Amino acid sequence: MRRISILASSSALSRSPSEHLKCRRIFQAAFVNGGSSPRWFSTSIGSKTPAGHSGASKLSLSLGALAAAAGGASLLLEEGAYAKEIVKPDLVPKDVVLYQYEACPFCNKVKAFLDYYDVPYKVVEVNPFSKKEIKWSEYKKVPILMVDGESLVDSSAIIDQMGNRIIPVKASSVVSADDEENKWRRWVDEHLVHMLSPNIYRNTTEALESFDYISNNGNFNVYEKYSVKYAGAAAMYFVSKKLKKKYNITDERAALYDAAETWVDALDGRDFLGGSKPNLADLAVFGVLRPIRQLKSGKDMVENTRIGQWYSRMEDAVGKSSRIKA
Repeated sequence: MRRISILASSSALSRSPSEHLKCRRIFQAAFVNGGSSPRWFSTSIGSKTPAGHSGASKLSLSLGALAAAAGGASLLLEEGAYAKEIVKPDLVPKDVVLYQYEACPFCNKVKAFLDYYDVPYKVVEVNPFSKKEIKWSEYKKVPILMVDGESLVDSSAIIDQMGNRIIPVKASSVVSADDEENKWRRWVDEHLVHMLSPNIYRNTTEALESFDYISNNGNFNVYEKYSVKYAGAAAMYFVSKKLKKKYNITDERAALYDAAETWVDALDGRDFLGGSKPNLADLAVFGVLRPIRQLKSGKDMVENTRIGQWYSRMEDAVGKSSRIKA
């Protein structure tokens, strides 16, 4: 995994987490916003290969202004480090609230986008029984994203609309790349997401594991938690059997593994579908898979397919959540 290593003085090491975050943003701004190139930097400035990778292994950089702000920190960049996308401050919405279910793959698609672009957002966990948190909305599904008072619905539409607000207009030369990106975003919504339920509910043990996660992370009272874990697990076990038939799935794991391998083949040797940095298709696949990563189905997928390295790169690129307290 490619990372940014920070070798700091003893005084810098004693800083609070918020101060370290400030230093990180200063560092990113210094390297990422300093030119007209997109928000990707490598260890070899101005000497990239055609594939967008650096030819140098390491480069030590010491900047006076950065040292003054970071207390003399010395930054060591390892080859091919990934930086989060930086959005111009005037383009960042002032108030973003996500109405969600924690385990919902479509909600996690939206969160992956917001996290990658470092857009601060609050979360309102919706009770799936009463849905009282979204009674004000005519749209009764999640995710719903409130952006400066405007209601956005449907995960792919939300990402499109947010992208139009915060991502710079692309040059006409990347039309073919957009076509590929959109193709795989549709694949996520029309194929990949349907592989999840038959896998996480494929037997009673995995159904209970999944609903244990859902009940512990959802918005439920004590009685609802018990009902969700056991009644929900039993119900979804049988629902998953119907989904298998609907989507012509004979072997759940084989179908999930095949989808993972299909995605890796689509990368065609690239770090990301977007090349040297993730595009919206990368974020969609990552977001949909993130809720199952620590479940048995997700662990099996990583152990039995080639998707693990890409997933690790995505974790590194997306970084920490930009979620803030409501």
